[in-house]
Amino acid sequence: MSRIGKKPIAIPGGVEVKVAGLTVSIKGPLGKLDWQLAQGVGVAVNNGQVIVSRSSDHRNLRALHGLVRAELSNMIHGVTKGYERSLEITGVGYKAQLQGKTMSFNVGYINPVVYQVPVGIDAKVDKQTLINVKGVDKRLVGQVAANLRAIKPPDVYKQKGVRYMGEVLRKKEGKTGK
Repeated sequence: MSRIGKKPIAIPGGVEVKVAGLTVSIKGPLGKLDWQLAQGVGVAVNNGQVIVSRSSDHRNLRALHGLVRAELSNMIHGVTKGYERSLEITGVGYKAQLQGKTMSFNVGYINPVVYQVPVGIDAKVDKQTLINVKGVDKRLVGQVAANLRAIKPPDVYKQKGVRYMGEVLRKKEGKTGK
């Protein structure tokens, strides 16, 4: 039995969990999220707890058992506290601007790179070099942060680019000549 999958998830106050067929809906103070269950995985709500079960010990169902429990736990955390990811831009003249739901990056390319912020994500730019990404969906927040970092990944030689806040890069030595 999955060690993670068999642990019940406590439902905090203000959170509503509904199971309708193969859809689990979680509604909280910050928003609402849905999860589609696979065939053979079941979810029950009892005494303020969410319990995930599976119909058999098939290899795929064992894998999905722990996955569904972890995803539901992340969703409950997301609708109560939310998720946040911070990025920093380093480099002379490198900056970002936010106009509505569109971000514009000047990071050493000829033209500025334009990024459309998806629905459900709140992005904020501080001092043109600090980017803060917030949302209720852990997957979406992480993916948006990864997409922003991929615009100009940090260079290991010059330490320039877009990186996660607190990310440590080992600086490589360049060519040393003769």
